[in-house]
Amino acid sequence: MADAASDVELPLVHRPRRLRRTEGLRRLVRETRLTVDDLIYPLFVMEGTGQRQEVASMPGCFRYSLDLLLEELQEVVGLGLGAIALFPLIPDAQKDNAGTESYNPTGLIPQTVRAIKQAFPQLLVITDVALDPYSSMGHDGIVEDGEILNDETVAVLVKQALAHAEAGADMVAPSDMMDGRIGAIRQALDAEGWINVGILAYSAKYASAYYGPFRDALESAPKFGDKKTYQMDPANAAEALKEVDLDIAEGADIVMVKPALAYLDIICRIRQHTNLPVAAYNVSGEYAMVKAAAAQGWIDEKTVMLETLTSIKRAGADVILTYFAKDAAKAMSGER
Repeated sequence: MADAASDVELPLVHRPRRLRRTEGLRRLVRETRLTVDDLIYPLFVMEGTGQRQEVASMPGCFRYSLDLLLEELQEVVGLGLGAIALFPLIPDAQKDNAGTESYNPTGLIPQTVRAIKQAFPQLLVITDVALDPYSSMGHDGIVEDGEILNDETVAVLVKQALAHAEAGADMVAPSDMMDGRIGAIRQALDAEGWINVGILAYSAKYASAYYGPFRDALESAPKFGDKKTYQMDPANAAEALKEVDLDIAEGADIVMVKPALAYLDIICRIRQHTNLPVAAYNVSGEYAMVKAAAAQGWIDEKTVMLETLTSIKRAGADVILTYFAKDAAKAMSGER
């Protein structure tokens, strides 16, 4: 007599856990892969020699004089990182309302770019284009009667971008959020023969509270008011698509969202909206929070770092600017 149990039709049980059982299986079906090729390392440069100053609100991040920056880059390149973004600490004596030091052809950034390209010709060097590090007012534009002037600022940004291109920058990254600056910079670069210098546009840069430690690093906090008349309202999403479309039409090569973690939805929407590469900036406040929690022993820093960067890539970012770049490169190579 047949076993009655054999005639019972068992319900189909779906078992997704089969593909999670071992590390080999998890790696086989992994949807998002973070690599060193995805990362850009932001670095702070300052005047002088023999200077290496840690940023108090950004543990593990330093301001370097050029000589020590070149030493740091030996390790950066050795880890397989292929791109850096430069940000200058400018002495107060060189600052004015018009940001004239920003386009000094022998200024800090042009000097730094020339030295880096001589020592590491294959390293991709991206320069920040904005007035706030050079402004006595701490704003991204020229100030008149409490107003940030747009077109007058764009004219200065064009001069700054040309000075960086002349020095050997591979890409310029306008972070100011002035209207029309991408088109003006692209037109000027092309007219001067710098057709191969790219533009990484801060297209959707929000008026965020996550920038505090960065402003400490460059001593560039606004001397009055805030940046809400030119940086985007954190409540807006559709506006980001408009800004991206404008920058693409004006000649941007890469569009960027800043910050990253509180704006993963914006990264996702822009990734679905354009075929251009999409960058995201894992900003100073995001970095500082992880560092602070890890210092208290509340989280595992390495695991949270990699989970954070993976989430940004999973949202749709092709490129991630992050102060964790060097640590992430070490972690991904298995170095402890």
